[in-house]
Amino acid sequence: MALKADPMDDERFDGMYLQVAQTIGGIDPLLDSFFGFLRRKTDFFAGAADPAKARETVLAAFEKNKERSDEELKEKAAKEKKRKADEEKRRARLAEEKAKVQKQEESRIEELTPEEAAALKAGGAAASSAPAPAPAADAAKASGEGGEGEGEEEKGAQPINNGGICPNYTWTQNLQDLQVLVSVPAGTKAKMLTVEILKKKLKVGVKGQEAIVDGELHAGVKMEDCFWSVEDDAKSGGRLVSITLTKSNQMEWWKAVVVGEPEINTQKVEPENSKLSDLDGDTRQTVEKMMYDQRQKAAGLPTADEQGKQDMLKKFMEQHPEMDFSKAKIC
Repeated sequence: MALKADPMDDERFDGMYLQVAQTIGGIDPLLDSFFGFLRRKTDFFAGAADPAKARETVLAAFEKNKERSDEELKEKAAKEKKRKADEEKRRARLAEEKAKVQKQEESRIEELTPEEAAALKAGGAAASSAPAPAPAADAAKASGEGGEGEGEEEKGAQPINNGGICPNYTWTQNLQDLQVLVSVPAGTKAKMLTVEILKKKLKVGVKGQEAIVDGELHAGVKMEDCFWSVEDDAKSGGRLVSITLTKSNQMEWWKAVVVGEPEINTQKVEPENSKLSDLDGDTRQTVEKMMYDQRQKAAGLPTADEQGKQDMLKKFMEQHPEMDFSKAKIC
Protein backbone atom coordinates (compact mmCIF):
# COMPACT_ATOMS: atom_id res chain seq x y z
CA MET A 1 0.00 0.00 0.00
CA ALA A 2 1.51 3.32 -1.11
CA LEU A 3 1.99 6.08 1.45
CA LYS A 4 0.18 9.36 0.80
CA ALA A 5 2.91 11.45 2.43
CA ASP A 6 6.61 11.14 3.19
CA PRO A 7 6.86 9.54 6.67
CA MET A 8 9.78 11.87 7.45
CA ASP A 9 7.42 14.83 7.25
CA ASP A 10 4.79 13.24 9.50
CA GLU A 11 4.99 15.16 12.78
CA ARG A 12 2.02 13.48 14.46
CA PHE A 13 4.26 11.23 16.55
CA ASP A 14 6.92 13.81 17.50
CA GLY A 15 5.43 14.32 20.94
CA MET A 16 5.40 10.59 21.62
CA TYR A 17 8.99 10.15 20.42
CA LEU A 18 10.17 13.07 22.55
CA GLN A 19 8.43 11.67 25.61
CA VAL A 20 9.99 8.23 25.07
CA ALA A 21 13.45 9.74 24.47
CA GLN A 22 13.22 11.82 27.65
CA THR A 23 11.97 8.84 29.64
CA ILE A 24 14.50 6.35 28.36
CA GLY A 25 17.43 8.76 28.61
CA GLY A 26 18.83 9.69 25.18
CA ILE A 27 19.27 8.72 21.51
CA ASP A 28 21.23 5.47 21.97
CA PRO A 29 18.74 3.93 24.41
CA LEU A 30 15.90 5.12 22.14
CA LEU A 31 17.38 3.32 19.11
CA ASP A 32 18.07 0.21 21.19
CA SER A 33 14.49 0.22 22.46
CA PHE A 34 13.09 0.74 18.94
CA PHE A 35 15.03 -2.17 17.45
CA GLY A 36 14.05 -4.28 20.47
CA PHE A 37 10.43 -3.52 19.61
CA LEU A 38 11.03 -4.63 16.00
CA ARG A 39 12.66 -7.85 17.27
CA ARG A 40 9.93 -8.72 19.77
CA LYS A 41 6.79 -7.60 18.00
CA THR A 42 7.55 -7.88 14.25
CA ASP A 43 9.28 -10.22 11.82
CA PHE A 44 11.69 -7.47 10.74
CA PHE A 45 14.72 -9.65 11.58
CA ALA A 46 13.41 -13.22 11.49
CA GLY A 47 11.10 -12.89 8.51
CA ALA A 48 13.57 -11.40 6.05
CA ALA A 49 14.38 -13.76 3.12
CA ASP A 50 17.89 -12.29 2.95
CA PRO A 51 19.60 -11.78 6.34
CA ALA A 52 21.29 -8.64 4.99
CA LYS A 53 17.95 -7.12 3.94
CA ALA A 54 17.19 -5.76 7.41
CA ARG A 55 20.59 -4.02 7.56
CA GLU A 56 20.10 -2.50 4.08
CA THR A 57 16.66 -1.20 5.05
CA VAL A 58 18.06 0.49 8.16
CA LEU A 59 20.99 2.02 6.22
CA ALA A 60 18.66 3.24 3.46
CA ALA A 61 16.44 5.00 6.00
CA PHE A 62 19.53 6.49 7.66
CA GLU A 63 20.98 7.79 4.37
CA LYS A 64 17.63 9.25 3.30
CA ASN A 65 17.25 11.20 6.53
CA LYS A 66 20.92 12.21 6.51
CA GLU A 67 20.52 13.77 3.07
CA ARG A 68 17.43 15.64 4.20
CA SER A 69 19.26 16.86 7.29
CA ASP A 70 22.16 18.15 5.16
CA GLU A 71 19.72 19.97 2.86
CA GLU A 72 17.95 21.60 5.79
CA LEU A 73 21.26 22.76 7.25
CA LYS A 74 22.24 24.29 3.89
CA GLU A 75 18.88 26.06 3.62
CA LYS A 76 19.20 27.39 7.15
CA ALA A 77 22.73 28.64 6.46
CA ALA A 78 21.58 30.30 3.21
CA LYS A 79 18.68 32.03 4.97
CA GLU A 80 20.98 33.27 7.72
CA LYS A 81 23.47 34.55 5.13
CA LYS A 82 20.68 36.37 3.29
CA ARG A 83 19.37 37.84 6.54
CA LYS A 84 22.82 39.20 7.40
CA ALA A 85 23.24 40.60 3.86
CA ASP A 86 19.84 42.33 4.06
CA GLU A 87 20.76 43.74 7.46
CA GLU A 88 24.03 45.11 6.09
CA LYS A 89 22.18 46.69 3.16
CA ARG A 90 19.70 48.28 5.54
CA ARG A 91 22.48 49.69 7.71
CA ALA A 92 24.32 50.94 4.63
CA ARG A 93 21.15 52.64 3.39
CA LEU A 94 20.62 54.36 6.74
CA ALA A 95 24.23 55.51 6.78
CA GLU A 96 23.91 56.80 3.21
CA GLU A 97 20.70 58.64 4.06
CA LYS A 98 22.36 60.12 7.12
CA ALA A 99 25.32 61.38 5.08
CA LYS A 100 23.02 62.79 2.39
CA VAL A 101 20.83 64.60 4.91
CA GLN A 102 23.92 66.02 6.61
CA LYS A 103 25.21 67.26 3.25
CA GLN A 104 21.83 68.79 2.39
CA GLU A 105 21.68 70.44 5.80
CA GLU A 106 25.14 72.00 5.35
CA SER A 107 24.18 73.19 1.87
CA ARG A 108 20.94 74.67 3.17
CA ILE A 109 22.73 76.47 6.01
CA GLU A 110 25.12 78.03 3.49
CA GLU A 111 22.24 79.23 1.31
CA LEU A 112 20.18 80.82 4.10
CA THR A 113 20.96 84.31 5.30
CA PRO A 114 20.59 85.09 9.01
CA GLU A 115 17.45 87.10 8.19
CA GLU A 116 15.89 84.16 6.31
CA ALA A 117 16.67 81.74 9.11
CA ALA A 118 15.09 84.09 11.66
CA ALA A 119 12.03 84.49 9.43
CA LEU A 120 11.65 80.73 9.08
CA LYS A 121 11.85 80.26 12.84
CA ALA A 122 9.29 83.00 13.42
CA GLY A 123 7.01 81.53 10.74
CA GLY A 124 7.20 78.07 12.30
CA ALA A 125 6.40 79.41 15.78
CA ALA A 126 3.45 81.39 14.44
CA ALA A 127 2.12 78.34 12.62
CA SER A 128 2.10 76.27 15.79
CA SER A 129 0.11 78.83 17.81
CA ALA A 130 -2.14 80.67 15.34
CA PRO A 131 -5.54 79.05 14.58
CA ALA A 132 -5.67 80.30 10.98
CA PRO A 133 -2.33 81.42 9.47
CA ALA A 134 -2.41 84.16 6.86
CA PRO A 135 -0.62 82.04 4.17
CA ALA A 136 -3.33 79.40 4.41
CA ALA A 137 -6.07 81.99 4.12
CA ASP A 138 -4.36 83.57 1.09
CA ALA A 139 -4.00 80.17 -0.55
CA ALA A 140 -7.67 79.37 0.03
CA LYS A 141 -8.68 82.78 -1.28
CA ALA A 142 -6.53 82.36 -4.40
CA SER A 143 -8.12 78.99 -5.14
CA GLY A 144 -11.61 80.46 -4.79
CA GLU A 145 -12.69 77.87 -2.24
CA GLY A 146 -11.71 79.47 1.07
CA GLY A 147 -13.30 76.60 3.02
CA GLU A 148 -12.63 76.00 6.68
CA GLY A 149 -11.42 72.44 6.05
CA GLU A 150 -8.95 73.58 3.43
CA GLY A 151 -7.50 76.17 5.81
CA GLU A 152 -6.78 73.36 8.27
CA GLU A 153 -5.04 71.31 5.61
CA GLU A 154 -2.82 74.25 4.64
CA LYS A 155 -1.76 74.93 8.24
CA GLY A 156 1.98 74.92 8.93
CA ALA A 157 5.24 76.40 7.72
CA GLN A 158 6.89 75.71 4.37
CA PRO A 159 9.00 72.51 4.71
CA ILE A 160 12.78 72.70 4.32
CA ASN A 161 14.11 69.38 3.00
CA ASN A 162 10.72 68.02 4.10
CA GLY A 163 11.51 69.14 7.67
CA GLY A 164 12.03 72.41 9.48
CA ILE A 165 13.99 74.64 11.85
CA CYS A 166 13.14 74.64 15.56
CA PRO A 167 14.67 76.79 18.32
CA ASN A 168 16.94 73.97 19.57
CA TYR A 169 17.38 71.72 16.54
CA THR A 170 16.81 71.22 12.82
CA TRP A 171 15.26 68.19 11.16
CA THR A 172 14.61 66.59 7.80
CA GLN A 173 12.73 63.47 6.77
CA ASN A 174 11.91 60.93 4.11
CA LEU A 175 9.17 58.31 4.26
CA GLN A 176 11.31 55.84 6.21
CA ASP A 177 13.02 57.97 8.84
CA LEU A 178 13.89 61.39 10.25
CA GLN A 179 17.26 63.06 10.74
CA VAL A 180 17.43 65.36 13.78
CA LEU A 181 20.47 67.60 14.39
CA VAL A 182 20.85 69.07 17.88
CA SER A 183 23.62 71.61 18.58
CA VAL A 184 25.75 71.09 21.71
CA PRO A 185 28.82 72.97 23.00
CA ALA A 186 32.28 72.38 21.56
CA GLY A 187 34.19 69.61 23.28
CA THR A 188 31.05 67.65 24.17
CA LYS A 189 31.71 63.90 24.06
CA ALA A 190 29.20 61.06 23.75
CA LYS A 191 29.63 60.02 27.39
CA MET A 192 28.67 63.53 28.47
CA LEU A 193 25.28 63.30 26.74
CA THR A 194 21.89 61.93 27.71
CA VAL A 195 20.06 60.63 24.64
CA GLU A 196 16.86 58.72 25.36
CA ILE A 197 14.90 57.33 22.40
CA LEU A 198 11.65 55.58 23.31
CA LYS A 199 8.76 54.48 21.11
CA LYS A 200 7.03 57.86 21.47
CA LYS A 201 9.50 60.03 23.37
CA LEU A 202 12.79 61.80 22.66
CA LYS A 203 15.11 63.38 25.21
CA VAL A 204 18.47 64.95 24.37
CA GLY A 205 20.74 66.97 26.62
CA VAL A 206 24.09 67.38 28.32
CA LYS A 207 24.34 65.58 31.66
CA GLY A 208 23.83 67.89 34.62
CA GLN A 209 22.05 70.49 32.48
CA GLU A 210 18.46 71.09 31.42
CA ALA A 211 17.42 68.91 28.47
CA ILE A 212 17.68 70.54 25.06
CA VAL A 213 14.90 68.38 23.59
CA ASP A 214 12.40 66.60 25.81
CA GLY A 215 8.91 65.66 24.69
CA GLU A 216 6.46 63.27 23.08
CA LEU A 217 7.24 62.27 19.50
CA HIS A 218 4.71 63.08 16.80
CA ALA A 219 4.33 59.34 16.06
CA GLY A 220 5.89 56.01 17.03
CA VAL A 221 9.38 54.88 16.03
CA LYS A 222 11.13 51.52 15.76
CA MET A 223 13.45 51.80 18.75
CA GLU A 224 15.73 48.96 17.60
CA ASP A 225 16.43 50.77 14.30
CA CYS A 226 17.11 54.22 15.79
CA PHE A 227 20.65 55.40 16.50
CA TRP A 228 22.63 58.55 17.26
CA SER A 229 26.16 59.91 17.13
CA VAL A 230 27.99 63.12 18.00
CA GLU A 231 30.20 64.89 15.48
CA ASP A 232 31.95 68.20 14.87
CA ASP A 233 30.01 71.09 13.34
CA ALA A 234 32.46 72.86 11.04
CA LYS A 235 30.08 75.80 10.55
CA SER A 236 29.59 76.81 14.17
CA GLY A 237 32.72 75.33 15.72
CA GLY A 238 30.56 73.39 18.16
CA ARG A 239 29.27 69.84 17.90
CA LEU A 240 26.09 68.19 16.61
CA VAL A 241 24.12 65.27 18.02
CA SER A 242 22.90 63.48 14.89
CA ILE A 243 19.83 61.31 15.55
CA THR A 244 18.16 58.94 13.10
CA LEU A 245 14.57 58.02 13.99
CA THR A 246 13.08 55.17 11.98
CA LYS A 247 9.30 55.56 11.66
CA SER A 248 6.97 52.77 12.70
CA ASN A 249 4.55 53.84 9.97
CA GLN A 250 6.73 54.41 6.93
CA MET A 251 3.83 55.57 4.79
CA GLU A 252 3.25 58.98 6.40
CA TRP A 253 4.95 62.36 6.66
CA TRP A 254 5.51 63.92 10.09
CA LYS A 255 4.45 67.53 10.62
CA ALA A 256 6.78 67.89 13.63
CA VAL A 257 9.33 65.85 15.55
CA VAL A 258 8.05 66.66 19.04
CA VAL A 259 4.44 67.48 19.93
CA GLY A 260 4.04 71.19 20.60
CA GLU A 261 7.00 72.27 18.45
CA PRO A 262 6.55 74.34 15.26
CA GLU A 263 4.79 72.31 12.56
CA ILE A 264 5.31 72.12 8.80
CA ASN A 265 2.68 71.88 6.09
CA THR A 266 2.84 68.21 5.02
CA GLN A 267 0.77 69.04 1.93
CA LYS A 268 3.89 70.78 0.58
CA VAL A 269 6.32 67.96 1.27
CA GLU A 270 8.18 66.88 -1.85
CA PRO A 271 8.47 63.05 -2.16
CA GLU A 272 11.67 61.76 -3.72
CA ASN A 273 10.11 60.36 -6.90
CA SER A 274 13.50 59.40 -8.31
CA LYS A 275 13.87 56.75 -5.61
CA LEU A 276 10.66 54.88 -6.40
CA SER A 277 12.59 52.56 -8.69
CA ASP A 278 14.65 51.39 -5.71
CA LEU A 279 11.58 50.09 -3.86
CA ASP A 280 10.16 46.60 -4.09
CA GLY A 281 6.88 46.12 -5.93
CA ASP A 282 4.48 46.21 -2.97
CA THR A 283 6.19 49.16 -1.28
CA ARG A 284 6.39 51.14 -4.51
CA GLN A 285 2.68 50.54 -5.17
CA THR A 286 1.82 51.73 -1.67
CA VAL A 287 3.98 54.86 -1.99
CA GLU A 288 2.56 55.73 -5.40
CA LYS A 289 -0.98 55.31 -4.05
CA MET A 290 -0.18 57.54 -1.10
CA MET A 291 1.27 60.22 -3.40
CA TYR A 292 -1.79 59.98 -5.66
CA ASP A 293 -4.16 60.29 -2.69
CA GLN A 294 -2.20 63.29 -1.41
CA ARG A 295 -2.54 65.06 -4.78
CA GLN A 296 -6.23 64.18 -5.04
CA LYS A 297 -6.92 65.43 -1.51
CA ALA A 298 -5.08 68.69 -2.15
CA ALA A 299 -7.20 69.20 -5.29
CA GLY A 300 -10.44 68.40 -3.46
CA LEU A 301 -10.91 65.15 -5.41
CA PRO A 302 -11.67 61.62 -4.13
CA THR A 303 -8.80 59.35 -3.10
CA ALA A 304 -8.22 55.98 -4.73
CA ASP A 305 -10.23 54.16 -2.05
CA GLU A 306 -13.07 56.68 -2.23
CA GLN A 307 -13.12 56.47 -6.02
CA GLY A 308 -13.22 52.66 -5.80
CA LYS A 309 -16.25 52.79 -3.50
CA GLN A 310 -17.98 55.23 -5.84
CA ASP A 311 -17.32 52.95 -8.81
CA MET A 312 -18.64 49.92 -6.92
CA LEU A 313 -21.82 51.78 -5.96
CA LYS A 314 -22.30 53.00 -9.52
CA LYS A 315 -21.92 49.47 -10.87
CA PHE A 316 -24.33 48.08 -8.29
CA MET A 317 -26.86 50.80 -9.16
CA GLU A 318 -26.62 49.89 -12.85
CA GLN A 319 -27.22 46.23 -12.01
CA HIS A 320 -30.25 47.02 -9.83
CA PRO A 321 -32.23 49.84 -11.49
CA GLU A 322 -35.33 48.84 -9.53
CA MET A 323 -33.77 49.99 -6.25
CA ASP A 324 -33.82 53.57 -4.88
CA PHE A 325 -30.31 54.90 -4.20
CA SER A 326 -31.27 58.57 -3.77
CA LYS A 327 -30.27 58.51 -0.08
CA ALA A 328 -27.21 56.24 -0.45
CA LYS A 329 -24.03 57.50 1.19
CA ILE A 330 -20.46 56.29 0.77
CA CYS A 331 -18.78 55.70 4.14
